[in-house]
Amino acid sequence: MELIKESNNTRLCGYTPFNVGLTLDCGQAFRWEETGEKTYRGIAFGRQLTVRDDEDSLLFMNTDKEEINEIWADYFDLNTDHADIMKRLSGDKFIKEAYDRFGGIHILRQEPWETLCSFIISACNNIPRIKGIVNRFSEALGKSTGEGFSFPDAKTVAVLTNEDLAFLRAGYRVPYILDAARKVAEGEIDFDAIRKMSEEDARRDLMKIKGVGRKVADCTLLFSLGFTDCYPVDRHIERATRELYPEGLPTFFTPDRGLAQQYIFTSRIK
Repeated sequence: MELIKESNNTRLCGYTPFNVGLTLDCGQAFRWEETGEKTYRGIAFGRQLTVRDDEDSLLFMNTDKEEINEIWADYFDLNTDHADIMKRLSGDKFIKEAYDRFGGIHILRQEPWETLCSFIISACNNIPRIKGIVNRFSEALGKSTGEGFSFPDAKTVAVLTNEDLAFLRAGYRVPYILDAARKVAEGEIDFDAIRKMSEEDARRDLMKIKGVGRKVADCTLLFSLGFTDCYPVDRHIERATRELYPEGLPTFFTPDRGLAQQYIFTSRIK
């Protein structure tokens, strides 16, 4: 990758195939919005970013090389050789067709607490409503980033009550959010330790939280903690997997079943 300074912006050239819009709009994250043609604004790790996809380069606005190297290269998984991964996954006819239409999806590496909490909120919910709850949560309890607010940290949330979070209008999910916040704040859920576990043990650890089932746990593992072979299943993915792979997923999807899942999901909703 090559980073080129342009006034207050930084342009990234020479990265592996990356479609910003598809990556940010395929159900992984809920804090990004499209503000112009192929231009997206969002907040992650307490930092605000506007990024534009110029097809042969990415323009990071009001951002320097140091911040890209410290935060955004990892967040967008820009250092992984996706071309090599997709060459292997495209040995499957369906994935090849999906890649031809929707090439450039990356698996984000988000802040774990925010990811866990967001997917607790996502249960039996739709994306516009999820975004609304997450935005209310951030505006009320997060820190200002200039034009927006960071996601509130677990310690801030852990001391609150059900009544304190009534404004979220998140219904039955509120006690689950509070239990997650308390377990994270008290160290019972230790994301650094979870990163070193097997997938099975990591999933089991997250499922100690009230209301966290396999789907929420797997989304947290895949979209924030680097468990690239995790394969979250909702009703859409369950149906598609059963139809496409009645004898089970191809073994060569490993260790990137999570990325294959995103192509299956995107091909079914677009």
